[in-house]
Amino acid sequence: MANLASTYRNQGRWNDAEKLEVQVMKTRKTKLGDDHPDTLTSMANLASTYRNQGRWNDAEKLEVQVMKMSKTKLGDDHPSTLASMNNLAFTWKYQGRDAEAITLMRECVQSCYRKLGANHPNFISSSATLAEWEGEQTGALPLAEGSLHDHDEQLVK
Repeated sequence: MANLASTYRNQGRWNDAEKLEVQVMKTRKTKLGDDHPDTLTSMANLASTYRNQGRWNDAEKLEVQVMKMSKTKLGDDHPSTLASMNNLAFTWKYQGRDAEAITLMRECVQSCYRKLGANHPNFISSSATLAEWEGEQTGALPLAEGSLHDHDEQLVK
């Protein structure tokens, strides 16, 4: 069921994906528990569908739960936790909550740097997003100038 939901999501069939993802999430919560990594994945998938439907509040509710449980169950710097932080930051950005989004994305970038290193695609992508968002706030894109490697120390301060 989860694979079919993923296929629907990839095809942009959000309503079909949502129906299956809700079933998968409920089943996993019942069988595996609320904080099992597979349950958290199903919650994150449903939140992604909600984001794509423009249902920001529904997405946020799930993403906050996923992030909190991921931090508790997997640790602050686990790749799944970092992904949940990134997703929540994007949702807050789409909701117009720029300051909160930037703060969380900054935390995500710092954790990605510590855990994954400066050359990891997730660090580079999150850093570019943060630079763009901070540029919107300040009128400049300080992290986008030059290579990211020149700015590694700035990012983790």
